Order: sequence, then structure tokens, then C-alpha cells
Amino acid sequence: MDVDSDSDISVFGDEDPRVKGKGKGKASEKPKKGKVKRKAKEQAYTWEASYTRSWDTVQEDETGSLQGAVEDLMARDRRRRLLAPAAAIRRTIIRHLVLILDLSNSMMDRDFRPTRFDLTLRYAREFVTEWFDQNPLGQIGVVGMRSGLGERIGEMSGNPQDVLRSLSDRAKLEPTGEPSLKNAIEMARGSMSHLPTQSSREILIVFGSLTTCDPGNIHETLEVCTKSRIRISVVALAAEMKICRELSDKTGGKFGVAMNEGHFKDLLFELVPPPAQHATIRNAGSGSGLPPADLMMMGFPTRLPDTSPPSLCACHSDLKSEGFLCPRCMAKVCDVPTDCDICGLMIVSSPHLARSYHHLFPVKPYEAVASLDYTSQSTSACHACARPFPAAHLSGVVTEGLSPLGRYRCPDCHHDFCTECDVFVHDVVHCCPGCGK
Repeated sequence: MDVDSDSDISVFGDEDPRVKGKGKGKASEKPKKGKVKRKAKEQAYTWEASYTRSWDTVQEDETGSLQGAVEDLMARDRRRRLLAPAAAIRRTIIRHLVLILDLSNSMMDRDFRPTRFDLTLRYAREFVTEWFDQNPLGQIGVVGMRSGLGERIGEMSGNPQDVLRSLSDRAKLEPTGEPSLKNAIEMARGSMSHLPTQSSREILIVFGSLTTCDPGNIHETLEVCTKSRIRISVVALAAEMKICRELSDKTGGKFGVAMNEGHFKDLLFELVPPPAQHATIRNAGSGSGLPPADLMMMGFPTRLPDTSPPSLCACHSDLKSEGFLCPRCMAKVCDVPTDCDICGLMIVSSPHLARSYHHLFPVKPYEAVASLDYTSQSTSACHACARPFPAAHLSGVVTEGLSPLGRYRCPDCHHDFCTECDVFVHDVVHCCPGCGK
């Protein structure tokens, strides 16, 4: 008995003596549990499971090249955006947005390369450029959160160069201290309190911390923003916080947690198109739930040539030749769109007004072609760029809106377009080259 007891101890190690004599089956299960624990230590987070054997999704072609697989993944990602409904939705084309950036110590973490701070600044510049391209009548202001305070980085401006200039000086935006959501939101709300009711008031927060240092009750600020119809959207870089989710849900904004660099950029650029107006409860006698349409007074200025005599502008008091004349008071302003500093008239140019129109009536999404019908008008090249379509099978299966032939057909004019022209028409041109709709 003593020999058996010694042999059991040598086999099972430090096992509990109460389970010594339960057979070899239990002994064989010990290494399996050890493997499970070792695997759990190697895979510390549950989201790491999504990256397991990710290389299996990329398949080589007959020549051993990965170019076709990479292009297929890129085209699949581009087409996913175009599957959204294209019905006419009432939107606000005159937008006012305050971009709040987290400048606390947590932005120096390196889970986003090179750091959260550097990546946020780079994506913020790209976001501002794309935002003004799609919303030429809007204005953007920039506010930072650091050392428990809200710091105004850039004034509300309709000139993208002014906003980009405020985001270009990295030394002045060095992260420090803790963020304060309440102070930053109060500063952003104060800068939009004088805006007219027909324009949208939005706040976009890029938040990388897990704490907020507030001097008071932030829920009171949330109630004030809800009454003022200020839409708050939050892009979190660390994790979801309950207060951030409430800020977005109760004000009608969007909330998302960035999983990687590409997802971070997608979350930002989802906020570029104007938000749809939600139906509100009105009087019983009114039929529609939407607010009534209001007429706005705008002025189309006269552009001064570079050879005109120099004069002082009303906005900066600079002596220059070029500029624009207000049609009401004949005051000189530097850029449009803007509000006249003398009479308060909104000054816009007709191209800006036309570019804002496409959000109200977007181009219909092109249909993915699954097979070629030679009885109809089927060409061998793209109707827009005249580049030949790739040689492929005569039929296939449409998956996730992606055509196996690389052809996308307009439902009105029935012309075929390639993938690049499909995305270019819907994102940049906003007008079909075949039918002009």
C-alpha cells in the first residue's frame, strides 16, 4: 500500500489525496485541462479569436498572385456602403458641428499606431476635408479636453483652411491631465446657442479615456442638450461607457467603439452625410410629424477680380484686392459661405448650394450584374471611363452586392459601370453620367 501511494504521488504531482484512487481516466484528463489553461493564457481577450487564421480568407489565383483576392476584399467593402436605401429623406443641409477631441494622457497609448493622439489628429484632418466637401454650407469648431477643462482650439468657421490650421499645430495640442465631458459639452453648447433653428447643431466627441472629471452633474447637461436639439455622437477608442452611450441615445446621435484603425476611420466618416430629421410630435391638426419647411434668406455675392483696387474686408480688416461683395450692404468679405459681419445676411455661392442638393435626392444604387444578356445592350467597356471589363464567366452569383462580372448597371439608363466608377459616381459626382439623374 505504501508503494502504491508513493507511485500515485509521483504520477499526479500535487494532486489532492482525496482523488488518488479514481482510475486512469482522471489522470488522462489532466493534460487536457492544462492545455486549455495554456491556450486561455495565450488568447487573453475574446476579440482575438476573430483574428485566428485570418489568412485563410485570402485565396491565391491560378498564377499564385494575391492581387485578385485583395481587390475583391476592397470592392466588397466599397459596395457595402452603397447598399443603403436611396429614398429621398429630409435632411438639414446647413450644419454646425463642434468637434471635441480628447487630449488627456490616455491618448498617448499605443494600441492605435503610432499613438491614439497622432492617429486622431490625422483622421480629424481627413474628416474635416471630406465634411466640407460634402457639406459646403456648414461650419465646424474644435474643442479640446485636457487637465479637466474644455479648451477652445478653433472658432466656428465655414472655411476648411481655418479649421485645418487649428489642427496642424501638434505642439499646442499635446495631451495632458484628465478629460472633462461636461466642461467640453458646455463650451460647445455655448458656441451654438445663437444659431437659427433651421440649421442643425451637432457635437462629435472622440473619446479615448475611461474616466471623466466633471465639476457637476453631467446628466443636467444632457437634459439641456436634449431640449436644445443638439445631436451628440461619440466615437470611443478604449471601451463603451454608460454615460457616452446615454449621450448618443438620448440626443439622437451615433455611438461606436473603434476596434482598429480602419474601423475608427469608418466610424468618423459615417457622420459626414447630413443626418435625417426625425419626426416630432406636433399638434393634432397637423398631418405630418416633420417640422414645417422654412424659407431662408440668402445672398449671392459679387466676386471681385484680383485687379480691383485694394480695400479693407469686413471680417479681418485686411487690405486686399480679391474678395466678395455682400448683395445687401456691399460689405467686402474674404470667403464664402459665411455670414456678413455688417448685416448678418448668409452669403453663399450657387455651386455650394448645388453641391448640398445631392444629399436630398441621392443617386439610385446601381444593380450588380450577375449574368450577361447579349440580346440587350451589353458593352465590353465601362460607360464612364471606357476601360474594358475583365474577362470573366458569363454568369455568377451576387454576394453582398458584389457583381462577379465587375459590372454595375444603372436602373434608369441601363448602362454598365465598373466598380471604381460606381463608387466615384455615388461618392463624388452624385450624378449618373448615362442619364444625368
